[in-house]
Amino acid sequence: MKFCLAQCRKRETDVLSVNNITCQIKILKDPYGRRVTGLRISITDRCNLSCIYCHNEGADCCTCGQVRNEMKPELICGIVREAAKFGVSKVKFSGGEPLFRKDFEEILACLPPLKEVSATTNGILLEKRAQTLKAAGLDRVNISLDSLDPEKYETITGAPSGSLEKVIRGIDSAVEAGLTPVKLNMVLLKGINDTEIDSMMDFIRPYKGKVILQLIELMDIDPRLSKYMIDSKALEKRLAEKASEIRVRHLHHRKKYIIDGIEVEFVRPMDNSEFCAHCSRLRITADGKFKPCLLVNDNLVDVREAKNSEEIEKLLKLAVSRRKPYYVPVSVLEQRKKG
Repeated sequence: MKFCLAQCRKRETDVLSVNNITCQIKILKDPYGRRVTGLRISITDRCNLSCIYCHNEGADCCTCGQVRNEMKPELICGIVREAAKFGVSKVKFSGGEPLFRKDFEEILACLPPLKEVSATTNGILLEKRAQTLKAAGLDRVNISLDSLDPEKYETITGAPSGSLEKVIRGIDSAVEAGLTPVKLNMVLLKGINDTEIDSMMDFIRPYKGKVILQLIELMDIDPRLSKYMIDSKALEKRLAEKASEIRVRHLHHRKKYIIDGIEVEFVRPMDNSEFCAHCSRLRITADGKFKPCLLVNDNLVDVREAKNSEEIEKLLKLAVSRRKPYYVPVSVLEQRKKG
């Protein structure tokens, strides 16, 4: 087995053992040795919110309401099928707001067997579709919830009055449908919601482990947002002091803090140099382009013209070969220009 593993590394293959049957599978590795095991697929740019921090998966803009060359279910599933041949086992759907796609259940139903299929949603439209999404093959959801205060929530998201209540009902429906663990995405904004962390922990406590709090560091991609950046190191120190246990996920080397039985994860895409170093995802834009890196737009690979699975595979490999290891924050680039 040791010899086999060594050969697999050389040949960019891996050993998979299931029920005492061992086989080799091809794997996708970028020029920096990072293996791709997951896809993050935006299935629409449309959204019913206008969050002040939104980067729209690194795309140039977000069109709320207008359909712009969205990938058809056949192409989405074709991409996932080819990626699965190379050991990709996790897929996360996002947007925009993925529930704007009325054919989302159709997309889920045509996917090959995977370890996990999840989606990130703002939760406003989730209440009525949680059960059908689960039945179609969705395993769990991330739900954006930046504040429990209606006024703050509306300020951050641009949502109409009454939207927060819809999100909370969506969370309840997701838990009831078994789309768990539900992760609540809370982007931290200094002076707006950074004092609500304890309140959010109290909010998820009654769900008894079925809901996880995921704190997210604001991405420094717009100088106008710099005033909202929190002291991430100070927050990590405070979480560590409260935690009875600290775990580290392989993905991005994210830290999980177990505090009074509640799981709190902290995502640091800016200050954590390991975020990129341990990234195992390849992104796909809503209009059908492989996006090797979140905030890089000069290395996209258009997959819409692929006529068959062989061409999808070729373009998939090309996209992986274009992955870059690190993103430089806007503030650092500005300092370099001044220097």
